[in-house]
Amino acid sequence: MQLDQSTIYSAVADFLREDLGRGDITSQATVRGGTRGRGKFLIKQDCVLCGLEIAEAVFVVLDPDIRMEAYHYDGDNLSSGTVFANIEGLATTLLAGERTALNLVQRLSGIATLTKAFADKVEGTRAKIIDTRKTTPGLRMLEKYAVSVGGGVNHRFGLDDGVLIKDNHIALAGGVRRAIELARQTAHHLLKIEVEVANQAQLREALTAKADVIMLDNLKPEAVRECVKMIREAAPNTLIEASGGVTLSTVRELAECEVDLISVGAITHSATAIDISLKIAPI
Repeated sequence: MQLDQSTIYSAVADFLREDLGRGDITSQATVRGGTRGRGKFLIKQDCVLCGLEIAEAVFVVLDPDIRMEAYHYDGDNLSSGTVFANIEGLATTLLAGERTALNLVQRLSGIATLTKAFADKVEGTRAKIIDTRKTTPGLRMLEKYAVSVGGGVNHRFGLDDGVLIKDNHIALAGGVRRAIELARQTAHHLLKIEVEVANQAQLREALTAKADVIMLDNLKPEAVRECVKMIREAAPNTLIEASGGVTLSTVRELAECEVDLISVGAITHSATAIDISLKIAPI
């Protein structure tokens, strides 16, 4: 996933307005105008780095003359104690952008790191780790970018990005088959139709209605294997996604059921921020 520059700078401007308000009154009171500083970004735990470009954008929005030098890049595996970038400019600018920049890099590096842990668990199988819409409002683009940096694959970005028929749609439409039939009446020819099923009866309906993608939701591995066998025999070109409460301890067994995709909400909604600091000194 590539980040759109104009979108990044627009988002960063909003983040800064939230934090700065009418100005950084502490720095204005304690740091003399014109003082320049140099800061170093320090990783305090092993991680996959992510968000460096966004962090730089934070400072550039505040002052285009800020200079940042990176020694590592998004996707690099870094060890605790690594300095991954230096930054130089007006001290008040560095202080004004410090927390926003760190919040973003810490959050995105946490997502990339957890995603890589899941991706490593399924290595050697056909399964790919994919994300969900369980993201932080306002941060979806950045969080999905972090998933891709960590070796995951992006699912649909939003509700307008694909047809995914879930349990509530099924209940309201009157069944799996009926929901798929209704979706086909409005979905254009380039849109695939995915449907969530919770048992073999629903799976049979999905196969009869020729769903393009079938999500096996909250099924135990034994049930997943049986469903995969049914799908491969009846519709070998159908993509199979497994979902529901997937953890690092269960994802490998699920992948060995020969599903194509495993969606993991935890990689975005439960990732722990990485401990990173920005230490600034006068120059």
